[in-house]
Amino acid sequence: MSSFRLQQLKGHIFPENKILTMAVSESPLTTHVLNVGLGVPASNVTLRLYRQDPSSKTWQLLTTGVTNADGRYPGLITKPLFTAGVYKLHFETAQYWASLGDSSFYPYVEIVFTINDPGQKYHVPLLLSRFSYSTYRGS
Repeated sequence: MSSFRLQQLKGHIFPENKILTMAVSESPLTTHVLNVGLGVPASNVTLRLYRQDPSSKTWQLLTTGVTNADGRYPGLITKPLFTAGVYKLHFETAQYWASLGDSSFYPYVEIVFTINDPGQKYHVPLLLSRFSYSTYRGS
């Protein structure tokens, strides 16, 4: 096989954007916001990740960001910072719906969850409509 053909195959097997995506998405905790009313990813949703201090029970802000065009926020937390404890994902849903020219019954959504084994991978999606939301623990 010619080296030119091998380079073409390499480009299909290991596209550069896929390598970058894989490197960025190594967060042990991921989220994905989906607008189920329109059947599309919810882009430009402001989110914040907190961890509860076990002694004071106060919330410590870890990450602030905005979902991308696919409704995801890559790099939510690094493996060294991901420890056992209680976490909270806060999503600014009123702001998102207002950007679409709509209103929402829920001005924000908070998902509180417990991490017992930080060695596992956790996925916490948010399925969102103007009058309801749901979530589950994915992997």
